[in-house]
Amino acid sequence: MARKLSPQLTHFDRKGSAHMVDVGAKDETHRIAVASGRIAMRPATFRMVVESGAAKGDVLGVARIAAIQAAKRTAELIPLTHPIALTRVAVDFSFDAAHAEILLRATVECRGRTGVEMEALSAAAVGLLTIYDMVKAVDRGMVIRELRLEEKRGGKSGHYLRKKVK
Repeated sequence: MARKLSPQLTHFDRKGSAHMVDVGAKDETHRIAVASGRIAMRPATFRMVVESGAAKGDVLGVARIAAIQAAKRTAELIPLTHPIALTRVAVDFSFDAAHAEILLRATVECRGRTGVEMEALSAAAVGLLTIYDMVKAVDRGMVIRELRLEEKRGGKSGHYLRKKVK
């Protein structure tokens, strides 16, 4: 027996054609999304980045600016997203020295008719890609992984919080 998808995919009309969702009738609410991802690297590369010793300078500072820029330009990158007037983009890093990994966490907010999940995910992805770009000359074997939505608040669908896996 075929399983029906519920809810329906919103970026397709009844005929299956792609379209931009009409959000005009939705209420403006305070919307927040948090996304994260990790980049793993060799221990020597990790130390270089964390201690700001990369030959190209402040790797994490450049990655933070790139992540903010990506959030602001998401509608130019993801075809069916709406341009959104963001009210806040914050990018934080945490460090796992035991695994030589950097975790990037992006928080995006707006007051609007549609959510900011894609903006948060874009920020996290581009921030991690920027770290890769800045230090690829010394470590091409870096791995970006676990890009994911951690939390979403606001709007009709309510609150989403990723469950912690034990």
